[in-house]
Amino acid sequence: MSHNTWIHRAVRVGVRPLTRTSVTPNQVTAVRLFTGIAAAGLIAMGREPFTAIGAGVLLVSMLLDRADGELARLTKKFSPGGHRFDLLSDAFCNSIAFVAVGIGLRDGSILGYWAIPMGAIAGICIALNLSMVVGLEEAKGARAGELDSMWGFDADDGMLLVPLLLWLGLDVVVMILAFACAPVFYVWAGLHFKRQHGLKRFPFPDLTLRGNGRRDLQPQPVDPPRR
Repeated sequence: MSHNTWIHRAVRVGVRPLTRTSVTPNQVTAVRLFTGIAAAGLIAMGREPFTAIGAGVLLVSMLLDRADGELARLTKKFSPGGHRFDLLSDAFCNSIAFVAVGIGLRDGSILGYWAIPMGAIAGICIALNLSMVVGLEEAKGARAGELDSMWGFDADDGMLLVPLLLWLGLDVVVMILAFACAPVFYVWAGLHFKRQHGLKRFPFPDLTLRGNGRRDLQPQPVDPPRR
């Protein structure tokens, strides 16, 4: 995803004081991961006030996802391991958020227990999308899996609507939209990257190691990783 959206710029203001401390980007990522797991646990309870609290914790977690990268850029503390930790934490937290919404809707909603597999499918598609980004960046460079922003927002910013909709009591809407849109976005992103990087076919066996121990796609020199 992009790293200069309106959300990144807003978070950057709050991150600047941390540049004068010993806080590291990986520590911020660890807090992002912890808060993402905590938010999922609260949302999965499926009743108030836990859902509302979980939505708030989820919002904090997603802002921390921007903060770790901003801190890395401001302090020049880049590392491939930190970047991978950031991506995997992002994929895991976003995925379990939708699984949690599905579990929380199992009782007392029109979706019933169907909400659980719906949340699981949405979560799996998000995880697959992020794994695709990881594969592209390992094969083609740090920004190979980055999508351009539009009007100062990128696709990942759409996740910020989740806690807002949960606060409004629209958890069923969240689940239906995630179930319908996550697979579509995964396929669209895959086809987009296929055209952009000239890959052979989707879902990218090009990005896997072949028997000769060499990647078909050779890494290209790029800017330092986002984190």
